[in-house]
Amino acid sequence: MYRVNSFAVKPYLFGGAIVLVSYFLLNSFALINAGERGVVMIFGKVQDNILDEGLHFKIPLVTSIRPLTVRVQKTEISATAGTKDLQTLDIVLALNWHIEPSQVNKIFQRVGDEAQIVEQIIKPAITESLKASTPKRTAEEILKQRSDLKDEIDQQIKNRLQTYGLVVDDVSLLNISFSAEFTKSIEAKQIAEQEAKQAEFIALKATKEAEAEVNRAKGQAEAQRLLRQNLTAELLQKQAIDKWNGQFPTVMGGNGALPLINLAPPKP
Repeated sequence: MYRVNSFAVKPYLFGGAIVLVSYFLLNSFALINAGERGVVMIFGKVQDNILDEGLHFKIPLVTSIRPLTVRVQKTEISATAGTKDLQTLDIVLALNWHIEPSQVNKIFQRVGDEAQIVEQIIKPAITESLKASTPKRTAEEILKQRSDLKDEIDQQIKNRLQTYGLVVDDVSLLNISFSAEFTKSIEAKQIAEQEAKQAEFIALKATKEAEAEVNRAKGQAEAQRLLRQNLTAELLQKQAIDKWNGQFPTVMGGNGALPLINLAPPKP
């Protein structure tokens, strides 16, 4: 009968024990990195407690830890929507969002990991928010009221995501584009408006120049009137004296020409 050598078996048992102990030691701790939270599961069932950053003990084969990031993430999506005047527009929207740290276990239980959150929650919420906001405005109103549209979409997305434990940090409308025909009509309208404004400016300028010319003429006429008014008798006499040639005017009498002005002294 074959006898097993106990000395040959012991090394294998010892090696197996080392492997088993190493396995349990390596799987008895979970590391949660910065910007993460740990979802705790016991036999696959999500627990209420959430692990913060750091090293945590767990029971191998019983407890499993799934880390989820709570940092701000960016999701960019392109969508097509309609306007009140039946125009079609393409919108590129960027959403910055993060998981509420205290809700990571619930959202993992309801939805899944980050990739599933984006595909099942974020993108549908953005699309539905766009379709709910753009039909309220005409295409021209969207172009002129872009900030108002952004604010409304922002609020729509927040309302949809907050029920899942997701926080909206920022919404950006990266691009809004319309059909080529509508874009050309808008450009033609803008050109016509610019030309109308230019013509209005030229007409207003001509009117102002005409008014200025009339005012200048009135000013000159008033200046001449005041000048004539200020020409008093003394000034006229002075002007006459300045022009006098030194000869007095004469009259014809019986004794010949006599001066009009008698300069002889009066008789006593």
